[in-house]
Amino acid sequence: MNCLFPSLSTAAIRTRRSIAPKYLGLFALTAVCTAAPALGADRIYVTYGPLEESVPIASLALFAKEGKIDSNLDGFAQYAKKSQLAEIRSALQAKAEISPVTIAQFLYTPQGEVLLERLGRVIQTKARQPGFYAIRAALILAASDPEGLTILNVLQKFPTYGIRIDISRGLGIADKLTSLINRSNRTIAGVTQLSEAEAASEPAIPPAEMLQPQQNGPYTWQKSSVTLTSPSRDRTFDMDIYLPQRSPRPAPVVVISHGLGSDRLSFQYLAKHLASYGFAVAVPEHPGSNAQQIQDLVTGRANEVVEPAEFVNRPLDIKDLLDYLTKLSTTNPAYRGQLDLQRVGVIGQSFGGYTALALAGAGINFAQLDKDCQLENETWNLSLLLQCRARSLAGNQYNLADPRVKAVLAVNPIASSILGETNLSKIQIPVMVIAGTADTVAPALLEQIQPFTWLTSPNKYLVLMNNGTHFSTIEESPQSLFLPPPEVIGPEPALARGYLNGLSVAFMESYLNNKSNFRPYLEPNYAVDISRNTLGLRILRSLTPQQLQQFSSAPARTPAPPLPIEPLSPASPAPVPR
Repeated sequence: MNCLFPSLSTAAIRTRRSIAPKYLGLFALTAVCTAAPALGADRIYVTYGPLEESVPIASLALFAKEGKIDSNLDGFAQYAKKSQLAEIRSALQAKAEISPVTIAQFLYTPQGEVLLERLGRVIQTKARQPGFYAIRAALILAASDPEGLTILNVLQKFPTYGIRIDISRGLGIADKLTSLINRSNRTIAGVTQLSEAEAASEPAIPPAEMLQPQQNGPYTWQKSSVTLTSPSRDRTFDMDIYLPQRSPRPAPVVVISHGLGSDRLSFQYLAKHLASYGFAVAVPEHPGSNAQQIQDLVTGRANEVVEPAEFVNRPLDIKDLLDYLTKLSTTNPAYRGQLDLQRVGVIGQSFGGYTALALAGAGINFAQLDKDCQLENETWNLSLLLQCRARSLAGNQYNLADPRVKAVLAVNPIASSILGETNLSKIQIPVMVIAGTADTVAPALLEQIQPFTWLTSPNKYLVLMNNGTHFSTIEESPQSLFLPPPEVIGPEPALARGYLNGLSVAFMESYLNNKSNFRPYLEPNYAVDISRNTLGLRILRSLTPQQLQQFSSAPARTPAPPLPIEPLSPASPAPVPR
């Protein structure tokens, strides 16, 4: 065995050049010790039903490195356009900067093995055996090679004498993926048009009355950090508190819950912004699902992306936090009379979005998980790989709701199965759900738009960020362990953060402080007014299951909708939901 321990700085995924999204699945994440190199494959065998053709890998290498097409590729090349050949050559050479430690660690997690099993149905050994183990070995060996992780290098490291690619199975997978993309495009176009129709029917806000919720508020604030120990659990976690200064009355409290793999610095910009409007903001760090957990996975100190217990621990962290603040407001002179713990809002992103919705009254739906996770190996909803981990919990009725929480804002939440229709319909407090149309981790249609139709709260909002990704609203902090590459963050991250700042202020002012003058900033016409083409913004107040069905089943139209959307195309560095 060759055990490789490169510098931790190589653990962050970076792409040296822009890699076509359809090839990025090959470059996901992965693990630690690699087997001694074996002889690589000599040929690729492409089968389609009874037909079979083979290509020497040496011919592909010659084409990739020198652009030369020998007699073995001549038959294929004559049917391809020059632009297609250039794309193939570029894809063969495109290098992903990822360490063998990182890639190995992920491929030995349950989520990694699900993806390997699926890929192994299409990419097989010459003897038609599933390629599960061979693919894993090839990925790790390629990542440890000086030439790095490229498609060509993976082919050359494949530890059998031949690679068989089953085109018919591959086309079946492609058909399912294409169907999902088309459904998503039609749905998002329909939601967009519905929002724009509502916006056109609403009166504009008079300029003289315009507020600017995206700009900083009038209050200064003071930050402090504490370490909490749960009184009922063996759990300790850190928390930052942003306390507004000289507020004339006790401040409502807003809690911000980060996503899987990030930390409490990821939304410090939002905490500061809300504090400037007079909200007391608490930002906990969730151990076991933060950036340190991913670092521990990479270095072998953890063997899971996240433990199933975190589905329970995260909401309980916030309940403990609120209990602590309640005590602090009565015992600490600096906080006495400063906090209103009966007016609490929760904002969460991804796993934090689940956390917020659970606190709002939607418990874990084990029956829905049992049903949906039977298709775990078939779905293209990558967030389901995380949600299904909750099945390992004891099927108890966990008390995760907190009556002190009066409003929740969920950004890119994972909710479809872990909460499901039955439990989401129980939420009766105001809810805002924000979706990114280019989110490949928690797809908008499956995880935000359809779950939005299950909400029965009279005050609910669906927000679409066109071209927004799963990471658009996360701030890159030099002190944070989580530093996603620009390709993953998507366009205009500063604009996305500005949108979230403004929406959060307007939502919390409306429903924690009952300020009606902020309600217009939650309406469809305001979203259209501030929207920018690179990162469009739309708001919808109502969407029925019947409308959703109509949108998703409607035939494709020409010309394209006003907001062109490709929800499953943009590059994503990892198939692990955050």
